[in-house]
Amino acid sequence: MSKIYFPQYKKGRKGISLHKGLTILDHIKETGIEINLECGGKGICGRCAVRVEKGKENLGKLTEAEKKFFLPPGERLACQARIIKDIENIRVFIKEFGKYQILKTVTEKKIPLSPYVYREGEKVLYDGKILDDYRGKIYGLAIDVGTTTLVFDLVNLENGNILATIAKTNPQILYGNDVISRIDHTMVNKEKNEYFAKKEREIKLKEVQERVINGINESLKEIESRRGETVCDCIYEAVAVGNSTMRNIFFGIDVSSLGIKPYESTHKEPVIKGAKEIGLRINPEGKVYGAPLIGGHAGADAVANVLASGMYKNEGISMTIDIGTNGEVILGNSQRLISASCAAGGAYEGATISSGLGAIQGAIKDIMIRDDRVVYHTIGDVYPKGVCGSGLIDLLAELLTHGIMSKKAKIREDFYVTDGIKLTQSDIYQLITAKAGLRTDQDLLLKYYGIEAKDLEKIYLSGGFGNFINTKNSMKIGLLPEIEETKVIKIGNGALEGAREMLVSEESRKKAEEIAKRIEHMKPNEMEADFAYLVAENMYFK
Repeated sequence: MSKIYFPQYKKGRKGISLHKGLTILDHIKETGIEINLECGGKGICGRCAVRVEKGKENLGKLTEAEKKFFLPPGERLACQARIIKDIENIRVFIKEFGKYQILKTVTEKKIPLSPYVYREGEKVLYDGKILDDYRGKIYGLAIDVGTTTLVFDLVNLENGNILATIAKTNPQILYGNDVISRIDHTMVNKEKNEYFAKKEREIKLKEVQERVINGINESLKEIESRRGETVCDCIYEAVAVGNSTMRNIFFGIDVSSLGIKPYESTHKEPVIKGAKEIGLRINPEGKVYGAPLIGGHAGADAVANVLASGMYKNEGISMTIDIGTNGEVILGNSQRLISASCAAGGAYEGATISSGLGAIQGAIKDIMIRDDRVVYHTIGDVYPKGVCGSGLIDLLAELLTHGIMSKKAKIREDFYVTDGIKLTQSDIYQLITAKAGLRTDQDLLLKYYGIEAKDLEKIYLSGGFGNFINTKNSMKIGLLPEIEETKVIKIGNGALEGAREMLVSEESRKKAEEIAKRIEHMKPNEMEADFAYLVAENMYFK
């Protein structure tokens, strides 16, 4: 029997046996290798393109889905290329994601240390109970499980220092680039077009959970190798945040209820599990804490953002916005907090855009049009591979300013940033649709609170995307309300910072749990009879 090899990756160098009838993607899944699969393997996104260097004779003909992408000779879509013969070995090269630009917290707050894990004599205790003998160090993990990216800090719990920060693609992207595709994978048998039985749902949930847990485990091994010291056995607690779907999958909690009306989690409370129970390779006696959810798809990451921004204790009314695949908006002050969430889609994280990329090296991060010439900079100052979210906002604003795009978001022809990187009319539609839902939630929360945008004391922007965007251009295209630019504060990865605060401070963790109970979760799409009309109005430019 022949084999299929993926020589770029350690997991694929030895090869695995070919199975006729399966696709290249099926074999990739078997090895556990990461591959971008935004559409979940439907042949729609084209992101799983691979180069077949040897063994093309084993593959079936190009499918209709593949023909639409005008693939270069030798390239196939992994989800479409099916093994029909066993003539010789196959060598496949996968298009790499690139290295994500790590976003550390912009303003790491100094808070008094009072972690749940601490040293007493020669023992390590968790909340008063002995866990282990003291090994010379006590570490913890603060984890932000994003839909697109997975970021975590390794923290010294004895002095609060951050020892390492890891950012990578969330390996769950293999099942699609949004939360709905991940939920569907755990509950819908697409071949039979029916829901899985309970036992099958549990198996599928475990499968998705293991991908993110294994992603962290592999990164911990890399940290140990880099530092040349034992790390995992000295990690006694991890704190994880994420939107409702991401947090629950991380802990192996059923997410079916988040995929059907009324789209609510059956478990919003904080979660505490043993590391062994979820497969996280830290100290075997270690604990893993999951921050509470707010409601709907507003999850533990939104709670962490509120904690990190400090808006919950201010007299003035502020708004915190986390713009990602799942957009979250929180409005309020020490007296009242309200929230809304929407499926912003992955457009501003590079998904669904023909030349879109995440915030990786080679992504164009800012764009200007000067004297009919496009001027740009890339992350890492390397050759451009595509455009990330901040660059896409700049591009829309510049096209609007120079009359290349109308206020109705129309262009006469594709706009080329470089010879191979362009923005199409279809791309623009994806971008204006994504920003319209988020802006509508902002407008309606202001309405429910009884104030106007000019009354806001601050707007806090959280997340990698929010940190790098041009504030003025964001207002120009209507992604943010027009207020004084000085009122817009970029807090970096607020979700990660909030998780870190909950890790190092018992008081902060209790505050977070109080915040989650205080926030009133609104569902504007259900509350407003003309919600679709309001979104449509926000798609275009004023």
